[in-house]
Amino acid sequence: MSEKRLIEFLESGGDWERMKTTIPGVFVLKLPSYKSSPARLVVELNPVDERGKPKKRRGLILRSTRELEEFREMFRYEKLLKLLKMLDSINSKVEAKAGEKEDIIEI
Repeated sequence: MSEKRLIEFLESGGDWERMKTTIPGVFVLKLPSYKSSPARLVVELNPVDERGKPKKRRGLILRSTRELEEFREMFRYEKLLKLLKMLDSINSKVEAKAGEKEDIIEI
């Protein structure tokens, strides 16, 4: 993706418009101007499905290389993985209970 193309996207792209990149799950997102801040481009990280469409409405927004480094450091925390595993366990139990209440006819 060339810098020229990014400049064109910043100038002519719609607010909140998302542009795909050649990296799966990595998008360029145009943020609208807000108060004294001008419109700008950011990176959005959003897992994609088998068709290349984002799985979530909004992904993780990165505004600078400094933010990327800060998130990289946070992802290295061992306790983050431990916390997510606990949440997976709790959430799967909640989903299972909710699913039991549904009456589904198997065909």
